Amino acid sequence: MAAFTWAGPAVAPTILNIGPLAVLAPLLDRLDLARIIDRHLPADSQLEFSHGDILSLLLAARLSKPTALVNVAQWAEKSGAELLWNIPADKLNDDRLGRALDAFFDQRHAIQAAATVHALGLAELSLERIHFDPTHVLFEGSYPSSQPRTTDISVMPLRPSALIDPAHITHGYQVKDQKMVQVGAAAVIDELGAVPIFAHVLSGNQNGHTAIHEHFQLLQHHLPLPERLLMISDRGTFSAGHVARLHRHGYHALCSANWRDFQNLYDTHESQLQWQRASYLSIEQRRRRDTGSSLPREHYDIAVLNHELTDPTTKAALPCRVIFVYSSADAKICAQTRQRDLDRLRTGLDKIATIIAKGHPRTKLTDIPRRVCKLLGQKSAAKYVHWELRLLTSEEQAALPTPSRGCRQPTHRLVYTLDEAAAQADTQYDGLSVLVTTAPRTDSANSLFSKFKEQNFLETGHHQYKTPLAVSPVFLKSPRRVEALVCLLQIALQVYQMLERLYRQSVSADAPPSEKRMTAETILRTFEVQGLVVEKTRVGRVVHATQPTRRQRQILNQLDLPTPAKFIADRLAPVPTG
Repeated sequence: MAAFTWAGPAVAPTILNIGPLAVLAPLLDRLDLARIIDRHLPADSQLEFSHGDILSLLLAARLSKPTALVNVAQWAEKSGAELLWNIPADKLNDDRLGRALDAFFDQRHAIQAAATVHALGLAELSLERIHFDPTHVLFEGSYPSSQPRTTDISVMPLRPSALIDPAHITHGYQVKDQKMVQVGAAAVIDELGAVPIFAHVLSGNQNGHTAIHEHFQLLQHHLPLPERLLMISDRGTFSAGHVARLHRHGYHALCSANWRDFQNLYDTHESQLQWQRASYLSIEQRRRRDTGSSLPREHYDIAVLNHELTDPTTKAALPCRVIFVYSSADAKICAQTRQRDLDRLRTGLDKIATIIAKGHPRTKLTDIPRRVCKLLGQKSAAKYVHWELRLLTSEEQAALPTPSRGCRQPTHRLVYTLDEAAAQADTQYDGLSVLVTTAPRTDSANSLFSKFKEQNFLETGHHQYKTPLAVSPVFLKSPRRVEALVCLLQIALQVYQMLERLYRQSVSADAPPSEKRMTAETILRTFEVQGLVVEKTRVGRVVHATQPTRRQRQILNQLDLPTPAKFIADRLAPVPTG
């Protein structure tokens, strides 16, 4: 850098810590997100900076240090983001960010799809296997304009853009003053992990059946789905209608189902089932076997049964396979949970019976059923309990001891039984679950089960929504911005996982396990400190980066990303030489 003579007063250089932006800014460039957004949002001559630039900076804020929209400008100034994006911090007020979210809302699905096509090309992945799972996201504030959607799902194949109204924000399940929406999320998964590909927002009171129906229609409209698509989802999304819908379009389903719906089928064919040991093992179970650990070695067994469902629309027979799964670990948990619940129910019922027998004046018989129902709750062991309030005969009342002072003679007693025989009979189902698939017979049940178990990667993505990306809880001014932010956060999650995948893809086969399992969280933590030096000269502000550490440089090289100095040189105007 050329030397200059500064005639003004001496000004100490300002040192900024761009931290994770040292890797996030060039990664966002490589993923082409700003340009993808701008291609879908028309340019506005009245805007000094494009929506793509504004929203890519907001993505970086969420990935490096999640903060409310009103604080993004302050963050951009302190972190140096305004320099890396060449957008002054005072241009990043919450109104400008909100207008960018409003514009993004109208093209949210198309932008997600375009970002996904580009990301999958870099990740060397296809859409042949898609995992789907819904989750919920909490928000705060008042949203009086939030209204139920009027979308008719049946017209979505012809008009998927019907989902233009924002989702209805409803009360939370547990905390009533919180607001929530449902989010349907899909990802492509392999042994390196998950790459989120698409998310859409549903009203907070919708279930998994609606979620997967809407999601499939949106995927069809926005992404180039291949002919042999296999869609994998959990039991909350399973229905004959879902399986048949995929089948009619030439696609395949692999879905877990409610055990109660297939228990009779299992009972009928139990003696004919041929069980085999599944090859799938968790990372922990593989470690136990590799190290000769004395800890329990759990396993899975599977058995396959050819079956038919009925298409609820056409009433045609729908050939499928039912895969029964036995988990030795789940069997132990079922037994322990059943015994624990039985013990708690016995103790709780005894306590209620004692309260009735005391005859306390505040104990009302009309409240007893409510107390018992609350005790039973959702416990699976509740079905073994039979109880009644039995009226005492005059002889039984006379035989009771004199009530304590202030109490009255009881007129009823609680009688209950625990059906131990039924509880014992149910032990034959411990550890059992069921999958339903229409995948070709050339796909073995063993391989399909291994693919289904990778659904856990998608659930990890839900965790990322609510912790590192900190989408929950947040406050926004309108339902449109709520939904826009959630869809934008899906792209942020895609960036987060792409960072991890691109690193793992570049690791050599003989690298240590820690390198092969490198996480995005570890990478970003490595860049907690990375400086920018800002100096005031006679030609204005001059910015240059401090040298990255050896480990930081190694990561950037591994990811094929430029150093901060190279990135700044490409982004900012060069210092005049005259």
